Amino acid sequence: MNPALWVSKTGLAAQDAKMTAISNNLANVNTNGFKRDRVVFEDLFYQSTRAPGAQLDQNTMSPTGVQFGSGVKILGTQKQFTMGSMQNTSQELDVAIAGQGFFQVETGDGDLAYTRAGNFKISPDGVLTSAQGLALIPQIELPENSSSLNIAKDGTVTAMVAGEEEPVELGQITLVNFINPAGLEALGGNLYRQTAASGEALEGVPGEEAFGQLEQGSLEGSNVQVVEEMVDMITVQRAYEMNAKMVSAADDMLKFLTQQM
Repeated sequence: MNPALWVSKTGLAAQDAKMTAISNNLANVNTNGFKRDRVVFEDLFYQSTRAPGAQLDQNTMSPTGVQFGSGVKILGTQKQFTMGSMQNTSQELDVAIAGQGFFQVETGDGDLAYTRAGNFKISPDGVLTSAQGLALIPQIELPENSSSLNIAKDGTVTAMVAGEEEPVELGQITLVNFINPAGLEALGGNLYRQTAASGEALEGVPGEEAFGQLEQGSLEGSNVQVVEEMVDMITVQRAYEMNAKMVSAADDMLKFLTQQM
């Protein structure tokens, strides 16, 4: 088999994978708290006919050597946790994180998951939940006949309760952070799960240390930049076309060789 066919095949697969990531980024351009994916490539092993520095004769050594690469592969995909744009909604249950950190929620199987999406809801039991109905951790429970919910920049939750003249403190929203957020496992539904690569979850109060402040009445938008994604899409399309032409050219060379023999 002509090695160029295999190399071009790896190029086609790699560009196809990157196009998949770009399409997912663009599909989620309006998803609150979404973080774009970046595809990372690396070259495959090399076949070395002559190593650099090999002795050519008694007085001469090879300055470069002869090495042929065998293509490309995907090293990984990486979430980019840069801030998305702040969107003012004026809704008291919408909360954005201005800086680093994640909200904690409890999944249906009792595990913890993490999210940047702060479009909260209130369950029939009066518990503050994510948009999917997952309870916020630490749990915040709103009493009956409460109104004027206020979430301070440090996560303190207060509300006016019937029979009380002053706002009543209902709890404290905390944030968690990770030494390597890119190592989190994306679950879908704006949720992430801790992994060995992300490190342990570090919990803290919003606005303190490296944690961002909370902004009530706002939501964090997606950090996808449409223009950048479109430029990447055109680049990937051209690279895919070039690899496809290389497959065709290598095939024509094999046909020519077969006809001449």
